[in-house]
Amino acid sequence: MNKRELIYIAVLTLLIAFMDITGIPSAFFVNIQIADIEPIYFTLMINFLIIGIIAFLFLRILCPKWTLGFTKTGLTDRFKKYGIIGVVVAIVGFIAFYVGLSPFDRQPSVAKVLVEGVIYYIGVAIIEELYVRGLLLNLIEKMFAENERRHALRPAYRNKNSTLIAVVLSSAIFGLGHIFGALNSSLLVIVSKVIWTIGMGIFFGMVYKKTNNLWLPIIIHFLINVCALPYCFSSVSGYADLTLYIIVPAYIILGIYSFVELKK
Repeated sequence: MNKRELIYIAVLTLLIAFMDITGIPSAFFVNIQIADIEPIYFTLMINFLIIGIIAFLFLRILCPKWTLGFTKTGLTDRFKKYGIIGVVVAIVGFIAFYVGLSPFDRQPSVAKVLVEGVIYYIGVAIIEELYVRGLLLNLIEKMFAENERRHALRPAYRNKNSTLIAVVLSSAIFGLGHIFGALNSSLLVIVSKVIWTIGMGIFFGMVYKKTNNLWLPIIIHFLINVCALPYCFSSVSGYADLTLYIIVPAYIILGIYSFVELKK
């Protein structure tokens, strides 16, 4: 892949990240109110659609050779190996949010639970995995591999080293990007959220590079996000200390496990 294509991918990655974090352009013209569903969810979901269309056209026209890994080949077998870990982590997350939010003081409609607790997170999983793993991680990996090639490192070492760096660095960016959603929270919450999303990112990156299949981290990402379903039944919007004490160690362990797997 030539330098121009790498620049295109870098531009697309930054554009999607900006749109994902800000909600632009949908934030300017979408304001849908249905039942007791918060309008922001419709705004963000429409923005996901716009991001998807832009990414499809951008890649199809400017970078047709860029491989994301949207394939069904071996998906079931590979899910048995890594998906079970994702399910366990999702259950731990659900328990952490449940004990941190109870007792629950809201009775949401079925529509609210489906949209805010399930459908919205399908979009989150697809878009975040698209630009963090499918674009950013691969971009960093190719850049480091090219740099190591110029220094005449052995191909086996070069590939392993560049992949490890790319997974960790993209995960760190993924974690720091979640600061924007916690700016009004305490320092404990901000630091905790960054740590657990970095650990989550290393896991997603490891699964992606071990399987070369982007659908797998998307599915696991969705399952883990759905563990936040208890929020639909609570008026609390933050994180209880008890939730953090459960979820942060779990993701630290997950991140360490994933790092070790990558080095094998």
